[in-house]
Amino acid sequence: MTRYLPLILLGVLLNATAQLCLKQGMRQVGHFAFTLENLAPIGFKVGLNPFVFAGLTCYVVSVVVWLLALSRVEVSYAYPLLSVGYIVTAFAGQHFFGEALGPMRWAGIVVICIGVYLITRSA
Repeated sequence: MTRYLPLILLGVLLNATAQLCLKQGMRQVGHFAFTLENLAPIGFKVGLNPFVFAGLTCYVVSVVVWLLALSRVEVSYAYPLLSVGYIVTAFAGQHFFGEALGPMRWAGIVVICIGVYLITRSA
């Protein structure tokens, strides 16, 4: 199963990249009121944003990669590895968007790292 770890991690990284692209796209769109009259103008603004499009594209590719991974490994091995995406997005959010990583988030990242280590050792 560990030989498919790169495939699983590719899917996870694509998913994390999708999140970051969507975040950047929505930063460009900005805060908006979720009302019926805003549906069309905001919908077009979101739909035409290149970062949102890139994020959705990454999601589609990540699903294809994930299907390949699930056809080769046990779901009880692969699924917990999705938590690596939490680590990647936390660091990327700090780096690209200036988001804070306080002590509680660091503690969570450490716990996730330990869990990922234990899962990969169980293969």
